[in-house]
Amino acid sequence: MEPLNARSMLDAATSAAARPADQPFVERRRRLTPAALEVVNQKVARAYSPIVITGFVRVIDFVLLTLVGVALYVGYVMPLADFSWAYPAQIVAVAVAAVVCFQSADIYQVQMFRGQLRQMTRMISSWSFVFLMFIGISFFAKFGTEVSRLWLAAFYVLGLAALISERLMLRSLVRAWARQGRLDRRTIIVGADSNGEQLVEALKAQDDSDIHVLGVFDDRNDSRALDTCAGAHKLGKVDDIVEFARRTRVDLVLFALPISAETRILEMLKKLWVLPVDIRLSAHTNKLRFRPRSYSYLGEVPTLDVFEAPITDWDLVMKWLFDRVVGSLALLAALPVMGLVALAIKLDSPGPVLFRQKRFGFNNERIDVYKFRSMYHHQADPTASKVVTKNDPRVTRVGRFIRKTSLDELPQLFNVVFSGNLSLVGPRPHAVQGKLQSRLFDEAVDGYFARHRVKPGITGWAQINGWRGEIDNEEKIQKRVEFDLYYIENWSVLFDLVILLKTPVSLLTKNENAY
Repeated sequence: MEPLNARSMLDAATSAAARPADQPFVERRRRLTPAALEVVNQKVARAYSPIVITGFVRVIDFVLLTLVGVALYVGYVMPLADFSWAYPAQIVAVAVAAVVCFQSADIYQVQMFRGQLRQMTRMISSWSFVFLMFIGISFFAKFGTEVSRLWLAAFYVLGLAALISERLMLRSLVRAWARQGRLDRRTIIVGADSNGEQLVEALKAQDDSDIHVLGVFDDRNDSRALDTCAGAHKLGKVDDIVEFARRTRVDLVLFALPISAETRILEMLKKLWVLPVDIRLSAHTNKLRFRPRSYSYLGEVPTLDVFEAPITDWDLVMKWLFDRVVGSLALLAALPVMGLVALAIKLDSPGPVLFRQKRFGFNNERIDVYKFRSMYHHQADPTASKVVTKNDPRVTRVGRFIRKTSLDELPQLFNVVFSGNLSLVGPRPHAVQGKLQSRLFDEAVDGYFARHRVKPGITGWAQINGWRGEIDNEEKIQKRVEFDLYYIENWSVLFDLVILLKTPVSLLTKNENAY
């Protein structure tokens, strides 16, 4: 099934009437400065992870060299001699040695892929060294006579030609990605003073840097705060950063404030730690020097890591694969049950089978989440402005059962497999107007939006520990946030699998709050 068809089916099942006109969705947004809005309105391409790119290049190098060696063996050696395991073993050994030497030569860097002369020189030298080493080992081990010299020479020449061709194509691809901004680390600077100006100048002075400074933020309005820092415009105050980072891609927040401004930094971090970005403290102007290994570097600029974005690079790839593969299998297995639930809803009360609700997604974006309709159609509550309570008259007979057993959540597998805005496991995506008494959740719990540093899930660590269903006191929402943050900080594929396997048991044993 194509994603477009799945979306069409879902839209057909959830008619416009599923969003009553008397319950409009009102979005709260902080007003940004004209300079910040200009940056927000720029088209931004999706970022590619340099770590994942270099990982794939290593795999491609190994596979490419192995295929060249095997093709030469099958085309030249096998017709003239009996099969020998010596050749396949040597082919794999040469390919592995080549990747190791390329790594030692430091050519597995995205910046190196952009260039040509340095990359080619190091690659040719490393490839030649591998063959010289292989010839030397063959001579001293006295098995050189077992290997065809013509095959070995052809392997060297054609292997080198394949590597050069691959690198030329990779160079074109990487340069195109660079022009599109996919390899940039979109950075904002906190501190629009002389320190900030020095930092921006130091970042811009570096060759082949992937840092793209979007602008600077500062709360001060006196003479210390500059309107521009080395060409980077002041975009607003620190309170604007959260809204700014949710409306455009930001990869790094870099403090240009000195360590001595500890109080100011801590106050700012309390506001910014909820964002799914790296946060670092620049040490380029600090007189206090730590051991070199205490720093991480942006080129030659030393920084101290404060917060790191969770689930990035290969972790993100693994989670994506887990969601797509396991999610697809779960959807296929659930289709018969979903068909029976849909039939029961249709027979029980008039209205659409599915219900679409606005909820918070990754980085606080608003997403549409699909559920089986559990309320009477004319009493639908798409923003969840009123909490469902025990014996709620709005809930249908079938609705009570599917809410108690969480069968109403099964259509969210479409979100996982096709839309990609949900994960199988993660913090539950609360409705945008969800409230504790008269306060929205983010007003009731400090750091509530830190849950949105990762993609929300159908099930989660909080849910299998009993914190699901009605939220009628502060402890319940506090506990949900506490368990969600624990999940984010301790994520692994194995952790996701454990939560997924425990979910059916928890639905049966810990459902006292589900109405």
